[in-house]
Amino acid sequence: MTSFTDVGQHLWERCDTAGSLLRRGCPLDRLEDPRGSVVLLKNHRVTSRPKGHGQRPPAQHVTQLQPQTVLLHLRPGEPQTFEVKFKRVEDYPIDLYYLMDLSFSMEDDLPHVKKLGADLMEEMKNITGDFRMGFGAFVDKTVMPYISTAEDLLRNPCKRTEPRPCSPPFTYRHILGLTANGTLFTELVGGQRISGNLDSPEGGLDALMQAAVCEAQIGWRNVTRLLVFSTDAGFHFAGDGKLGGVVLPNDGQCHLQDDVYTRGNSQDYPSVAHVAEKLRQKNIQIIFAVTEDVAHLYEGLRSIFPKCAVGTLSNTSHNILQIIVQAYNALTSEVVMENGELPPGLRISYVSRCKGGELRHGQQGRRCSNISVGDEDKVPRSPSCSHGNGTLECGTCRCEEGRAGALCECERGPSGETDDSYRCRRDNASEERCSGHGEGRACECPLSLESCLSRDGQVCAGRGLCHCGACICQDNRFQGPTCDLCPSCPGICTSHRAFSQGLNTRDCETSCAHLNLTLVREAGVLALVPATTGLHRCREMDAEDCRVHFLLRTGQQTGSVQIHVALKRECPSGPNVVLITAAVSASVVVLGVAFLLLWKLVTSVYDRREFARFQRELEKRRWNRRDNPIYKSAITTTLNPRYEEW
Repeated sequence: MTSFTDVGQHLWERCDTAGSLLRRGCPLDRLEDPRGSVVLLKNHRVTSRPKGHGQRPPAQHVTQLQPQTVLLHLRPGEPQTFEVKFKRVEDYPIDLYYLMDLSFSMEDDLPHVKKLGADLMEEMKNITGDFRMGFGAFVDKTVMPYISTAEDLLRNPCKRTEPRPCSPPFTYRHILGLTANGTLFTELVGGQRISGNLDSPEGGLDALMQAAVCEAQIGWRNVTRLLVFSTDAGFHFAGDGKLGGVVLPNDGQCHLQDDVYTRGNSQDYPSVAHVAEKLRQKNIQIIFAVTEDVAHLYEGLRSIFPKCAVGTLSNTSHNILQIIVQAYNALTSEVVMENGELPPGLRISYVSRCKGGELRHGQQGRRCSNISVGDEDKVPRSPSCSHGNGTLECGTCRCEEGRAGALCECERGPSGETDDSYRCRRDNASEERCSGHGEGRACECPLSLESCLSRDGQVCAGRGLCHCGACICQDNRFQGPTCDLCPSCPGICTSHRAFSQGLNTRDCETSCAHLNLTLVREAGVLALVPATTGLHRCREMDAEDCRVHFLLRTGQQTGSVQIHVALKRECPSGPNVVLITAAVSASVVVLGVAFLLLWKLVTSVYDRREFARFQRELEKRRWNRRDNPIYKSAITTTLNPRYEEW
């Protein structure tokens, strides 16, 4: 709708409230007021297959959350809602990675972990038929003061040979990738030896980071991911590496070479928040199996780690199997909705209908607990939406997968991609959009660029883009339907016609024919012209940095421009060479004389002080002229001590 705005008006003046635009003469059928929408780009149904019935589908085809991908078109002040459905699928695949502290204090726990493989495999058969487990171990960084660097202690940190010598210390070692072979787990874990270090906190966060980010080496699938972290000590975190001279921050990348962490002595420990973020990104749920004396430390991590459970180990870890099963049931029976950092002006609220029909709002609306296998919340379909092809929510149909339209009356194409072109077709049988009369949501945009061509044949005079039959000027100084009007500047045509600058005569006749130029002598004459509609008083700088005064009046119908230009420009005067030279010379002379006077003053004061000091020393050396200071009498008087005068 290019005729709505007059020549010289801004493009943004086409945008206003609906009432204001109608009062200004905008036809009701041309009023464009788009609304927000919700588009389900990926909406596979949740999997429904009881355990033991039929062939098990591949793990990547099992769905517990619906929808998977949503596209939102938002407008300020207009909320959009969509439903998320979760179903705890029976027989859902599970990957479990056991990460164990192999420092010397865990020696009595290792035998029970060696028997864990077969027992855990047997127990998990009651939960799922697709279960895999792996194993990794950690100690600490292999530098002082975490371990002793003496050669004999590096080989055997326990100083013993019976029943078996200890293994050399290491930061983290991946021992067994995720496998369904419980016998192999028992065999490889049974061959592990305990190791040792000096301090009580261990390098568990280093191991957690590598186990999370090294997906290919561990063998993680896109299924339920569990990581069991077993230890009887605390953990080092970011900043502790400085004690061993390790100051480079942890980069959160995988650094496993031959299943051994290679950056333990060159990168610092990760922070707790860094590990929590990686676990959240990789969708890994962690189970802390720790002894009672350090359980409070790991309980404090529950508010930081995304989904986490803490179990208390017995002195010999014989209850590890019970801890894993109970923690798994606790973690998988709760669903928590989380969102990342939101941009300014955007807010998300949650309302959940949990088991039993209970409605939760606010922070409680983010989670549902005590979910059993097979539980599912459903929203019934509505017959108003094309005989059950969608759900009626707040008076609007939310269509099922493969359907589209206001009442879900249209079928989407076989490709499954979202296509809103059906809104612009006459009916489902028509392939022509907007009946061939244009483009856009209301068919208001012409198909050609003719309305955007300037006098020289360029689209928007080469200063903008043609959108919906109107030019969007990229240079803010230019206006008009084709971005060829500049109310706030004299332009190259004005400069040429008034002062023969910028263009040759032939180019001026071609490009500046629309200018009607009137020349006046003084700028004061322009001030006498009365103000009228469309008159602009301008004062700009030309190519020679001279200030030009002119009046500009834009024609409302023909698009012509009338310009009154003052011939007398206000050009800056050149520098006064004589004055500058004299000032510089005088400054140099004055500064030189001042420096000499200051030097003379300082030397005079110094000389006077030295002369006064000389006189004081001279006075001290004077003596009485009648006494010879080096004279000694030749008469010596000696008294007899036994003499008594009678």
